[in-house]
Amino acid sequence: MLRPLLMINRMKQQHQTLEQIKHHFPPLHNVNQTHRQGLSSMDKLALWITEHVGTMTFFMLIFFWTLTWLSWNTLAPSQLRFDPFPAFVLWLFISNMIQIFLMPLIMIGQNLQSRHSELRAEQDFTINLKAEAEVEEILRHLENQSEKILIILSKIEELEKKHV
Repeated sequence: MLRPLLMINRMKQQHQTLEQIKHHFPPLHNVNQTHRQGLSSMDKLALWITEHVGTMTFFMLIFFWTLTWLSWNTLAPSQLRFDPFPAFVLWLFISNMIQIFLMPLIMIGQNLQSRHSELRAEQDFTINLKAEAEVEEILRHLENQSEKILIILSKIEELEKKHV
């Protein structure tokens, strides 16, 4: 993080061409691709689960599974009920097991997503520093051109006054 700031300070002290500015910054790469390539198969599974558990489809699946389970064990004929009302012990056990397994997987997925976000933020920061340096150099060039244009205009005015 400090390296780009030091580069910016050095560049502010001296006029540089855009090629020199580009030379001071590392070449850009696709952090999304780099991040994906560094993931193990278990990381990819955790990300897949994290992305799919947080959807309405998953919510509806759990909701209808629960509704079906509780309805069946409340309204079906007594001999067909397998998880007796009001405790629904088997349903509670299965629901708790789902929660116990999903919770750490979701946390792992969120940690991976957080790392990915940090990589993107670092690259965005570097790009912004580079853009700032380029814009400052362009502005310096424009100011220089404006000064030269003013000098040229004043010389033209002097010449016109001499000829009049």
